[in-house]
Amino acid sequence: QVQLVESGGGLVQAGGSLRLSCAASGSIFSIISMGWFRQAPGKQRELIARITSGGLANYADSVKGRFTISTISRDNAKNTVYLQMNSLKPEDTAVYYCNAQRALGSLINSWGQGTQVTVSS
Repeated sequence: QVQLVESGGGLVQAGGSLRLSCAASGSIFSIISMGWFRQAPGKQRELIARITSGGLANYADSVKGRFTISTISRDNAKNTVYLQMNSLKPEDTAVYYCNAQRALGSLINSWGQGTQVTVSS
């Protein structure tokens, strides 16, 4: 099992920045990628950034050039993924969820509890 705990959400003005953090613990040795999703009211949850265990990152077009995903492995028991969000826009307002994928025969997804990001105009 993998446990994910997010932090760093909040209220920011348009053009501002926030950094989200997600601490993963438990069976992190089996994680093959970590990512950030977001869900705005009335919309489906969407993938906005993902980074593989090998360090390859990809982004949704809506955040490319403004958001950066990175990860730090402190030891074999804990891994942290960050999402640096710059030039924030009101349309970035959503609940942001951390995700970890593990490959155990099939792909297994773990989710954080979500953190609210609100961008005012």
